[in-house]
Amino acid sequence: MRIVVPFAPGGTSDILARHIAPRLSDEIGQPVIVENKAGAGGNIGADFVAKAAPNGHTLLLSDLTALLAAPSVLSGISYDIEKDLEPVTMVSYSPYVLGVAQRHSFPSFDELVEYSRENPGGLSVATSGVGANNHITSERLSHGLDLDWNIIAYRGGSDATRAVVSGETDMLLNGTTASLPFALSGQMTPLAVTGEERLPELPDTPTFRELGLPGEMDGTYQAILITAGSPPEIIDRLHRALVEILDEEEMRGRIAEQGGIATPSSSREEVSEWMKAQKSELASFIEESQLAER
Repeated sequence: MRIVVPFAPGGTSDILARHIAPRLSDEIGQPVIVENKAGAGGNIGADFVAKAAPNGHTLLLSDLTALLAAPSVLSGISYDIEKDLEPVTMVSYSPYVLGVAQRHSFPSFDELVEYSRENPGGLSVATSGVGANNHITSERLSHGLDLDWNIIAYRGGSDATRAVVSGETDMLLNGTTASLPFALSGQMTPLAVTGEERLPELPDTPTFRELGLPGEMDGTYQAILITAGSPPEIIDRLHRALVEILDEEEMRGRIAEQGGIATPSSSREEVSEWMKAQKSELASFIEESQLAER
């Protein structure tokens, strides 16, 4: 069995997959490998899984928002996420950290906004790819605050993070699982986080809610999907095994150490309903903001 990660190694999806794979292997009694198939904001890997043999042996672990936004943002998407893929379970929610390259010395988000207004087009934002949730959130911020930022798509969260750490790009929003170590080590400066409350690891960094910013509950919503038409008994077995794994104290601890929250689903229908609602909301925002035309 393989878990396809549709982004480059080192991002949130990849880290989670490599935590889960050995435990899933133990549960089902067969090898489980992780395979990265990056590109097109996660859609190359998703397309691969959508068109795989429906034998229950190919899984997809991805940030769902990128895939749900794709039909509204990208042309040429050749699979239908609702018809060609089936949910197995949600995996985790990780808030976003807004991190800025060390070459800048903004002491707060307000100073970043002030600089942006004085230097329109002077700051660039790295994202995981066109249509990724951190792309949507970056657009939501720039539209909501009427700022002119250059938004740049990379091949995944790890590439986007490296671009900011190296100073190639000025800032990014990325899930805590992938970006928190760089914020804690001083390789980027955290100015704000999404989510209900401040992160214990970054107690001095305010939330979007405190700052009155749009997208306060945005973040990376990771899930595991499978090729549609796979045997129901295999999907049900995988659902039970993965929920059990994600409920384990050790696994919850691993995810929490990296700023995330394990969110196993009580049912696969629960994931389907969330996906429908999220897809509709994203389509509305993308249409209003004319992102597909940019």
